[in-house]
Amino acid sequence: MPVQTMEPRVITFDEAMATVEDGDKPSILMGNGFSRAWRNDIFNYENLLDAADFNDRDAEIRALFGLLDTYDFEAVMRSLVSAKAVLEAYGGNTGLISLVKRDQQLLKDALIAAISTTHPDRPTAVTAAQYTTARTFLSRFDQLFTVNYDLLFYWARNMDDLPPKNYSTDDGFRKGCKWKGHGTSQEAHFLHGGLHIFDSGTDIEKHSHAEIGTGIVDLVRKNLAIGKFPLFVSEPTSSKKKSRIEHNPYLDFCFRALGKVTGTFFIQGHSLDENDKHIFDLLKSSGVEKFFVSIFGDENNEENSRVKANARAYLQSPISSVEFYDAASAPIWA
Repeated sequence: MPVQTMEPRVITFDEAMATVEDGDKPSILMGNGFSRAWRNDIFNYENLLDAADFNDRDAEIRALFGLLDTYDFEAVMRSLVSAKAVLEAYGGNTGLISLVKRDQQLLKDALIAAISTTHPDRPTAVTAAQYTTARTFLSRFDQLFTVNYDLLFYWARNMDDLPPKNYSTDDGFRKGCKWKGHGTSQEAHFLHGGLHIFDSGTDIEKHSHAEIGTGIVDLVRKNLAIGKFPLFVSEPTSSKKKSRIEHNPYLDFCFRALGKVTGTFFIQGHSLDENDKHIFDLLKSSGVEKFFVSIFGDENNEENSRVKANARAYLQSPISSVEFYDAASAPIWA
């Protein structure tokens, strides 16, 4: 009979951190689970779909979400991309192809608008105790990467009057809130853009938490009302996301920084979907020797079985190993 090997148990976050050598700091990639750990009722796809406005195509696009049995905007966009390709291959009606293409853009725009609509208006929505816990968590890492568009990570980093004492990170932006990147000690990287980042046409700039008279979310909403969108990567496939990244200097810089990480690397609150495989391909070719990937809930359920399988397929290599830890054991907000 073949020898059956036991699946290694899912460890705690502290147990994973205890394996890091003294004096070394791991790096981290944060997914939507980072924000959902604060308020799951706000930062989930179902809430975003409820808030979305698809204009004159609202009924048809919502019906697509129902037919596909999903709240995932990118999953619906992927289906529209496939539909357009099939229609073109079979010589479909040009009017219908144009409609499918328009629906793709409506989905992207609606996602950005829904995030800004549902987002907390002010950083005071988070308590000082929660910020202190989040800052303590973040301070344990060297290079910080996120695929989230929201402002929680940005707000937590900038609460300089809260513990840990003297903790700060460099996001590469300098005087006038213009991004410099090269020549800085940038540690915080928004891989897919964010609500506070925008392309002015000549520079990549950010809305600052120190701007007087209004909040960042207010500024974003005002910009959206006149058709000015923040820097977002919401393309439906990994290859399209990578292409979008490579054509923007800020995004490309952050992406290349990810490829330079070494040592130990944590992935917190990410579903390891194929549509972010550009990220995992880069990490697999990096100098990382140990990946710790978070698992939320029953480690043997269908979703976590898929996460574990993808983590091993996407990240494991002759020089790197993959282990799993309990996402809930990571002290992010409480």
